Amino acid sequence: MWIEAIVTNYFNHHKISIMISRKEFLKTSLFAASGMLVLPSLLTACADTKKKIGVQLYTVRDAMQKDPAGSLAKVAGIGYKEVEGATYTGTEMFYGMSANDFKSLLQKNGLAMPSSHYMLGAPVNGSSPKGTIMNDWEKAVEDAHTVGLEYMVCAYLMPDERQTIDDYKKIAATFNQAGETCKKAGIQFCYHNHNFEFEEMDGTLPYNILLNETDKDLVKMEMDIYWVTKAGQKPIELFNENPGRFPLWHVKDMDNTPKQFFTEVGNGIIDFKDIFKHVKEAGMKHFFVEQDECPGDPFDSITKSYQYISKNLLS
Repeated sequence: MWIEAIVTNYFNHHKISIMISRKEFLKTSLFAASGMLVLPSLLTACADTKKKIGVQLYTVRDAMQKDPAGSLAKVAGIGYKEVEGATYTGTEMFYGMSANDFKSLLQKNGLAMPSSHYMLGAPVNGSSPKGTIMNDWEKAVEDAHTVGLEYMVCAYLMPDERQTIDDYKKIAATFNQAGETCKKAGIQFCYHNHNFEFEEMDGTLPYNILLNETDKDLVKMEMDIYWVTKAGQKPIELFNENPGRFPLWHVKDMDNTPKQFFTEVGNGIIDFKDIFKHVKEAGMKHFFVEQDECPGDPFDSITKSYQYISKNLLS
């Protein structure tokens, strides 16, 4: 998990100067919001969407920390067209760069970053990292708009944030508020699952709370297909029960061992060929290869996943 890096970065975060006030930014962005949210669905066919293979940069996190420019060049060299970020929380920067500088680096490598991950940021001992949903969210949205993000994703809920079903209900309400702020900037808010959301609490699945007690237009889901599968759930059933709710996917495979560990796409037991037949039901717009841990060089792993997806899932 990249949570440890976020906590570390929080204590070393840097302030970013901005040219306009957040209030002014959000006000002027409102007029473009509805069109920006609708146009992608009108102009991008599912078949075209599937051809843009993305990667979650957490997979190559160590390389990105040491050499973001060189790492992005390698990602692009493999063939990836899109990336998803994961470092803004705490630092309020993108891999040590301002929003404008990181955007320029992406463009230099022919890459787009339609999505990035953020944390809830519930206060601990009276302190909350900046650049989270609960602390300085408007600035996070402003910087996301500058980079060109289409989606801002809550990546993970810390254990202390999700002790009870009531906690999930409060989180759902917070997500609606975060989604409203995103909407004003033409950005869609999403939530990324693990498997703990499918562990029953008081006779209820927390994931159902997050689905049913959030506005389906303000809060959509990034389905991590590995974690859904590991939780004993069926991705296609979730698509059919909640059509159009899953514009983002994390694509990583599960090995055929008792541990059910992460592995390269095509090297495991998840039937991605069947799942990719249901892009329309899901409402999928972007997907990202992610492998939390790799057996060797992460660039080798994301190359294998890219090659399998290109040959087997995009026809």
